[in-house]
Amino acid sequence: MKQKIFSLLMVLAMLVAVEPFARAQSGAIGIFEEQTDVGVVKHKGTGSYNPKTQEYNLLGSGTNIWAKADGFHFVWRKMKGDFILRTNAAFIGKGVEDHRKIGFMVRTSLDSTSKQINAVVHGDGLTSLQFRKTDGGITEEKKSTVTHADVIQLERHGNKYIMSVARKGDLFTEDEVSDVDLGDDVYVGIFICSHNANVTEKAVFNNTRIVIPAPATLVPYKQYLGSNIEILDLATQNSTIVYQSTKSLQAPNWMLDGKNLLYNSDGLLYKFDLKTNTPTVFNTGSAKNNNNDHVLSFDGKSLTISSADQTGNSIGWIVPTTGGEPKRMTEIGPSYMHGWSPDGKYLVFCGARNNEYDVYRIPVAGGPEEKLTNTPGLDDGPEYSPDGKYIYFNSVRSGLMQVWRMKADGSEQTQLTNDDYNNWFPHISPDGKWIEYITFLKSEVAPGDHPFYKHVYLRVMPVEGGPSKVIAYLYGGQGTINTPSWSPDSKHLAFVSNTNLLFPVFPTATN
Repeated sequence: MKQKIFSLLMVLAMLVAVEPFARAQSGAIGIFEEQTDVGVVKHKGTGSYNPKTQEYNLLGSGTNIWAKADGFHFVWRKMKGDFILRTNAAFIGKGVEDHRKIGFMVRTSLDSTSKQINAVVHGDGLTSLQFRKTDGGITEEKKSTVTHADVIQLERHGNKYIMSVARKGDLFTEDEVSDVDLGDDVYVGIFICSHNANVTEKAVFNNTRIVIPAPATLVPYKQYLGSNIEILDLATQNSTIVYQSTKSLQAPNWMLDGKNLLYNSDGLLYKFDLKTNTPTVFNTGSAKNNNNDHVLSFDGKSLTISSADQTGNSIGWIVPTTGGEPKRMTEIGPSYMHGWSPDGKYLVFCGARNNEYDVYRIPVAGGPEEKLTNTPGLDDGPEYSPDGKYIYFNSVRSGLMQVWRMKADGSEQTQLTNDDYNNWFPHISPDGKWIEYITFLKSEVAPGDHPFYKHVYLRVMPVEGGPSKVIAYLYGGQGTINTPSWSPDSKHLAFVSNTNLLFPVFPTATN
């Protein structure tokens, strides 16, 4: 009997010794600060970060994340306030247990019995929002109608947590709880649990982002969040951040050489070298009030820009891609330049005339502007197809903002998207096969507005028509893809996302 008591005491002592902080290793892992085996974990977990692909690989064990205590591997950082967590997560290999788990987690402490909430995908596909409201309390669960989710987002607003999940390509489905008080200072990170003490599992996490959103007090167009320039691989739908800045960076164009981008910031244009991840000021001469409507000609030799004149109105100009003094194209404004005809003879733009925004075209060689749309409400974002037959644009004429198309002379105006969202800025891939556009939520944005700092999707649809699919889930909006952002080979897209939290693991502005 004494021997059994002694053995039991030894086991308890071992549990106490390893339970609170059984760290697998210390030191930064990508955007995270530390990694830890939480609870009693038989096989030590590991997490690694690949700076080239910006992906995380986790290996971990652990009995479960459920009931009154947890055991799992956790890669985390400390945070306060509201945030948005997002990742694409997938198990590697067939696995052993149906309820092995991966996802995003927020915890009060690293104790196994801590209050916590997690957005989790199980090995059998079950996707749910799990939460423990008190230390040592029973874990509760809200099951999503989505199974086998690839994209996981967990958002905090005070004590309210919103889980948004999707299979890659689909729109988000949401579930939320509003009374989980974890305190302001929390541990935030990605995790893996094998659901079997004798087993280790592997998982990969891509597109992993921690976003600090705009505060309610932010004054639009006066105050700005930081910016990420991202490059999206269309084949894998994985995105890498190539540059960060505390400033507002907007509207990247991909130059014809495939080696550089153009974007605007603080009234100037910048040329961004994709090999060295460094920007330099692009010379636009006396045009020093440039906005995010700037477009390269199809031959790559010229750039049309939108820059305020002495009256403060946005005016269309042309400047060579070698830089120089711009040539004025529109006499009156506001005029926001959006596209060139493939033969270089015409520019198309959104112009405000008589308190009405419509699509116009104007000859590059000079001559009067021609109005192409005449319906009440905003018509914006015109852009030629690579074959020159059509002009694509977005219009609010049907109630919500939707993507439309017309022939180059303005005839046969046809609606292409028709859903319960607001869809802006259609861009046609150089190979003429795809239409990319940005989608705002109807619950967040009025049909005629495309503001900064919202939940948005980037979507593509076949140019001949057909269902759309999501290619990126992000926090952005104004400045994300106002301009054509396809790579010349149609395999990549450049875009801007926003956050108030920048990380040293990504290329960052030095000024």
